Amino acid sequence: MTGLIDSHCHLDRLDDVPAALEIARQSGLDGMITIGTRFSQADTQIGLTRFDTPDLRVWCAIGTHPDHVGEERLPSVEELVRKAEPSCVVAIGESGLDYFHSGDEAKPAQHAAFRTHIAGARETGLPVVIHTRQADDDTIAILRDESGKGSFPFLIHCFASGPKLAEAALELGGYISFSGLLTFPKCEEIREVARIVPEDRLLVETDSPFLAPVPKRGKPNTPGYVAHTAARLAQERGVSADRIAEITTANVHRLFARTRP
Repeated sequence: MTGLIDSHCHLDRLDDVPAALEIARQSGLDGMITIGTRFSQADTQIGLTRFDTPDLRVWCAIGTHPDHVGEERLPSVEELVRKAEPSCVVAIGESGLDYFHSGDEAKPAQHAAFRTHIAGARETGLPVVIHTRQADDDTIAILRDESGKGSFPFLIHCFASGPKLAEAALELGGYISFSGLLTFPKCEEIREVARIVPEDRLLVETDSPFLAPVPKRGKPNTPGYVAHTAARLAQERGVSADRIAEITTANVHRLFARTRP
């Protein structure tokens, strides 16, 4: 399988970036997007694009993960817009809601950060990369409310929910990305969603170094392993692996406009 793009990885969390990039080349990848989890470390993400080459593109996103909003100063919309000016920055995020590790006291800060990142996406025209965990109803409510203020492109990354969230996201024009979770034996509901998402809204990712797909479970994940998730997505949808590569890469270029050749 060739021509794949890993739409979500964390190169800053890998022990050996050059080695990971070599695996990516051997796996036939065209590129990857390294995603920020702390706005205070945005320059680190931007710096990682120094590995960008004509045969293996490296882009980045900047933002603060919901798990870190209590530890990070919330940037203003203007700060997000200014930091996103370089062409290597192709998205805002990741941002969103995560109630798995936090209680009710963390919700106001997560909501405020999520809305600020959305406003940054609306202002720049860049997509916001959304992390949502055990927060489907509030994620849907905020997306609908913010969409009423003006459209913005967005992606639900590492989809880990059921059809309710998927249907709401698609209704609002969003995209959905599938990670190694798609290959896990107990994740049948995720596979059910993967079979029904429209062809023009599908993406694949690793979320590396996390969530290594079958048959790489138990090992640190790396962008090249996105090929295993893409192969499983092809199996679930009854199409060829090359077709999935073609579809998902076209969708990356449509959603992340700055990645276009």
